[in-house]
Amino acid sequence: MSETLSLAKNDSSLEASSDEKMEEEPSQINWKSIVKPLSLIVGGFLLFFFLPMDSVRFTNSIVESLALAKWYAQEHVLLCLVPAFFIAGAVAVFVSQGSVMKYLGVGANKILSYGVASVSGSVLAVCSCTILPLFAGIWKRGAGLGPAIAFLYSGPAINVLAIILTARILGPEIGIARAVGAIIFSIIIGLFMHFIFRKEEEAKAAAAMHMPEPEVERPLWQTILLFAVMVGLLISATWGKPEQVGGFWSAVFAVKWLLAGGFATLLGILMVRWMRVKLYKLIFAIVAVLVPALLIPQQPLIAFSVGLVAFVSLLTTTRGETESWFTASWDFAKQIMPLLLAGVLVAGLLLGKPGSEGLIPSTWISGLVGGNSFWANLFASVVGAFMYFATLTEVPILQGLIGAGMGKGPALALLLAGPALSLPNMLVIRSVLGTKKTAAFVLLVVVMATISGLIFGHFF
Repeated sequence: MSETLSLAKNDSSLEASSDEKMEEEPSQINWKSIVKPLSLIVGGFLLFFFLPMDSVRFTNSIVESLALAKWYAQEHVLLCLVPAFFIAGAVAVFVSQGSVMKYLGVGANKILSYGVASVSGSVLAVCSCTILPLFAGIWKRGAGLGPAIAFLYSGPAINVLAIILTARILGPEIGIARAVGAIIFSIIIGLFMHFIFRKEEEAKAAAAMHMPEPEVERPLWQTILLFAVMVGLLISATWGKPEQVGGFWSAVFAVKWLLAGGFATLLGILMVRWMRVKLYKLIFAIVAVLVPALLIPQQPLIAFSVGLVAFVSLLTTTRGETESWFTASWDFAKQIMPLLLAGVLVAGLLLGKPGSEGLIPSTWISGLVGGNSFWANLFASVVGAFMYFATLTEVPILQGLIGAGMGKGPALALLLAGPALSLPNMLVIRSVLGTKKTAAFVLLVVVMATISGLIFGHFF
């Protein structure tokens, strides 16, 4: 009996000690790893649960979002972005880091670096999204933050064709103000960004001093010619139809595909001469492009798409630097494309495609940008910064807004903020530079556009 009691006591003491150990042991649930995905799941559930499908404006906004994404895919992905990805990949492979540091680096001469950045960006005449792969390319090769930002802003903002169109349609004073303001913006914003993040720039410059100079396989003139041909192909393929019939711009538009084909053929010849691409592969590629170009001349995008596939085959079936070129281009594409498409969908949902409206009524926008008040200029700058403008589309949109009562000051503010920024553009810049630098860049553009609009509106 006593033995039974002692055994029972031992069992109870063991149970008590095990309970105490269980209380002392930390919980196996890691709440930090649960809260974030749980919040996303609950948020997604509530979003779909309360979707206002009965609202005509909401359903129309979804249609506009998809329409903008379709328009963007048809008009910009193949003609603008894909060539830009290949140019960015070529920068990463063929341009030495030493050359980038010499002309655009932190320690480069400021007049030289900002001059090169603004000029090289302005000759491209591309939109705020097409400039992104090129910006990411020079940034990763060691360009200083200031010159890289000047290049990022100048590409879509200092567009010679858009400035000429602005002066013709909206008046010479706003066209001149746009040109002067964009040139000054690209330099001042770049200098401000360099000053704000100067400690990081100094550390970057110090690290670059200890980096060995990479070997270059070809002389500088060959690299310059290679990039000139690629830029020529990009510009000719994306050349927009002028508003007025006749004149030089219409003549260029009439032969744009002949020019694009000529640049593409010259690029193939350079690849045969300098990159060990087989001549028979180039001949097959040319024949493959000529077939749809001659049989379906009214659909040039088909021939252009075949040309892109043929170009990829030339890169991937030749060993050496062409494979590195394709890999670098693909790295830029997979980093940038998903963010761009997501941003286009959101921008279409909120603001609609050009000429339409999304969740935000266009009457609200036109009603808030009348006159030349501070709030009108600020609102125009913010809307311009988030709305997506393809190259040259901002001019007819502004023409309609001015006709609806928009002041000239807010019109200039939108012209200076809109083409250089967009919601898709911001998402990609954040993935390249980080949140702080992106926020500083956007804030600088909005503030300077607002101030410029106030000054312009006061005099005009």
